[in-house]
Amino acid sequence: MEKIGDIIESIALEKGLKKEEVELAFKDALIHTAKEIISKDQEFNVEIDGKRYALYQTVTVVNDDDERLTKESEKYIALSEAKELDSEVEVGDELRSEISIENFGRTAAAKLFYKIEQNIQKSIEQNLFKKYKAKVGTIIHGSVIRVDNEDNTYIEIDELRGILPRRNRIKGESFKKGDVVRALLKFVHIDKKSGMHLDLTRTSPEFLNQLIKKEVPEVQDGYVEIVGSARIPGERAKVAVKANYDVDPVGAVVGVKGTRINAVSAQLRGESIDCIEYSSIPEIFIARCLSPAVVSHVTIGEDKIAKVKISPEQKAKAIGKSGINIRLTSMLSGYKIELIEDENAPNPQPKGDLKRDENDSSPLEALFNK
Repeated sequence: MEKIGDIIESIALEKGLKKEEVELAFKDALIHTAKEIISKDQEFNVEIDGKRYALYQTVTVVNDDDERLTKESEKYIALSEAKELDSEVEVGDELRSEISIENFGRTAAAKLFYKIEQNIQKSIEQNLFKKYKAKVGTIIHGSVIRVDNEDNTYIEIDELRGILPRRNRIKGESFKKGDVVRALLKFVHIDKKSGMHLDLTRTSPEFLNQLIKKEVPEVQDGYVEIVGSARIPGERAKVAVKANYDVDPVGAVVGVKGTRINAVSAQLRGESIDCIEYSSIPEIFIARCLSPAVVSHVTIGEDKIAKVKISPEQKAKAIGKSGINIRLTSMLSGYKIELIEDENAPNPQPKGDLKRDENDSSPLEALFNK
């Protein structure tokens, strides 16, 4: 086969692969074919010099009394026998003889062609897998091509197909063919029957985090950090943020008159999003998470239980509709919340002091200094 280097370069260009990848696929196909048509037990190697290739059968020289001569006779040759071929040969050297696949007829050529195609396709799939594996945890988008009977949505994303299962879709959300959908890449699957596909989600907290990151330059640049988030998809979410520089983290995420956070909410079917300034002090952080309720005292107990004293008037706010506020607080803080009604507790009105730094003198300090 003349000018094999040009053929390899042409295939690499057409398939979007590196020249080295195609060359490796070609060598592997040659060796695989040789083992199939000659012997699986023999050793072969391939050399390519740019214009032509050469396939060699190799044997290793061993001592005449080596046991491997009996057990693996096709891989080894006795020193005395090897000396007849080359008087200067020594134990450990390799002897090789060139073989031409073309001499084995059409069957061998067909096997070689099939194996080359198979190896090229495998290289393409491996590259695609690496490409999308690196995108796991980020937002990707594509057009809906089908919705099946179980309401799973199939989305065309460049070279691959993404699947947005019904369980990963926001409640009440539906799509039709042609819709452009944004979702978080959750996982990359390779299935022997259906090939490679992408597992997508619009319900994970990380999807919310990534939407905020795209909408808020301060988060992209590292001035503001998203510490954590919790969601009841399509209903309400809480996001904890902190400043790495001298900026107001909550103000940066919310934006002027709520423009930034409203833009994110619009992409989540109007999901209500609370932005909370993170504190490393659990008592302060839990009190902030329970907003809009104002609590009178927080005590951290064993087994990650937080006992929260609260006035009867504030209890309903702390719990929220269908328990959503207290559930999100527990999810975001990592503590189980126990509300304790305190008849003697005042019923204060929130005045924005939940945004103060824990090092400042603040009425909030009273929650754990009592």
